[in-house]
Amino acid sequence: MSQKSSARSLDFLVHHTLRGSALRFPDKEALVHGDKRLTYKEVSARVAGLASGLRAAGLRRGERVGIYLDPGIAQVISIFGISQAGGVFVPANGTLFPDQVAHIIRDCTVSALITSEAKLDSLLAVLGMIPSLRFLVVVSKDKGSATPLRIYDFEAMTNTAVENSCTDWGIEKDLAAILYTSGSTGKPKGVMLSHANLLAGASIVSTYLDITSADRILAVLPFSFDAGLNQLITAFQQSGTLILINFVFAKQIVEILVKERITGLAGVPTVWSLLVQPSSTLQKNAPPALRYITNTGGAMPQSVLGVLRAALPRTRIFLMYGLTEAFRSTYLPPEEVDRRPTSMGKAIPNTEILVVDDQGRPCKPGEVGELVHRGPTVCLGYWGNPQATDSVLKPNPLRAPETGHADRVCYSGDLVKMDEEGFLYYVGRRDTMIKSSGFRISPTEVEEVVFQSGKVRHAAAIGVPDELLGQAVKVFVASSDGEPLDKDSLLAFCSEKMPRYMVPKFIEVMDELPKTSSGKVDYTSLRRREGLA
Repeated sequence: MSQKSSARSLDFLVHHTLRGSALRFPDKEALVHGDKRLTYKEVSARVAGLASGLRAAGLRRGERVGIYLDPGIAQVISIFGISQAGGVFVPANGTLFPDQVAHIIRDCTVSALITSEAKLDSLLAVLGMIPSLRFLVVVSKDKGSATPLRIYDFEAMTNTAVENSCTDWGIEKDLAAILYTSGSTGKPKGVMLSHANLLAGASIVSTYLDITSADRILAVLPFSFDAGLNQLITAFQQSGTLILINFVFAKQIVEILVKERITGLAGVPTVWSLLVQPSSTLQKNAPPALRYITNTGGAMPQSVLGVLRAALPRTRIFLMYGLTEAFRSTYLPPEEVDRRPTSMGKAIPNTEILVVDDQGRPCKPGEVGELVHRGPTVCLGYWGNPQATDSVLKPNPLRAPETGHADRVCYSGDLVKMDEEGFLYYVGRRDTMIKSSGFRISPTEVEEVVFQSGKVRHAAAIGVPDELLGQAVKVFVASSDGEPLDKDSLLAFCSEKMPRYMVPKFIEVMDELPKTSSGKVDYTSLRRREGLA
């Protein structure tokens, strides 16, 4: 049942975070992007217009709405507008190629897509193959597009004045978002996150980072990435200000850090490695208000950490670990960085981290086992893939079976060990998935593109250690005709067909790839060649 919100309303859905801040601080700066600055009242009004427009267009509760946009205010309005309309938002990274976006839209049977005119043009060839898609909402719609789908103008929707009644459609256990992440094989899978998952993540992070309404947070991570999405929801939950940026050079980040008096910044190792380069000017222009930075998406190189600490002596540095299926799992407090700089830390608040062996028994200090996450941020599973869900979300191995299986925990696939004081250390992966620059990359996805080149008859992708990226993609290939392979032309082909973070950094040509007795590529043998097995 729809209800008008009040100042004493309980916040249990994602868009309630915006409602609460708009009621408490209507004239406070909420969003900044370039020369555009919106207050909470203005953001709330635009979200209400989009929510009303989506419902008028026929969006029904629980239907999925894709978002394929470059970073900007429209992305933020879309996320909260879809939530307020009772839908499920599905953000796609703006760097993805049309075929990859089409997979996401098809996989979770998206009903509507919010995109820009430029990106729509790139999608026209694949939209006809998506029967679930009923209508489009286009940002900056200036001309018609050759598609039979109904098209609505984003600006017209968001600038239409409507009664801003923030609805309570559903409960916190309902599906709020689907984030697509690559597994070890096949296409990316959709991780289903409830409203409760997302709000719990925001509350937990704001607790140990001490985030308040005084914070000004710079968003450099995409909202299709769990850490980036968390920054947005946390900022609105705590009535802070979120500053958006489209950057090419690290120097641009430093300029914004100083100009906007940024207090908080989250990044992945590649971002920090860029910022410690002399050309970034960070070491000459220390941001005066930067209170904390956080690292996720892979271990921060020790050399990079040392430069950051010297350049930012008054900034607290939090090293974190997590996975999309359970958001953050651990963090290392700044005061522990000197004592154990390679540690993943301990469990985040309201979370229990288990280290178990193959039989589900707790490991002793120093023993290697799988990291298992228990807590309110454990996802609902993978969209339309119960088999994959059951392989990751399992009954708590330490709970008495008489209590039933309601307490499902997340098996990360990451091998870790714990020291005598309970601090965790990363050892490696159980599967073959590559984790690079904070992205999880399926070897199969990379191999499929390499095969499409027509230049190879066999291809196998693995992750190799890289100080900057965490892991770099290396592909072993055997040429299709036995003739010398032009690596540069193959890399150029890959660059045209996949996002930059997926493009192989190394290509090694072999006469034949090693095979197992069943005729499959012997990945263990390839990793052994690299000293990884």
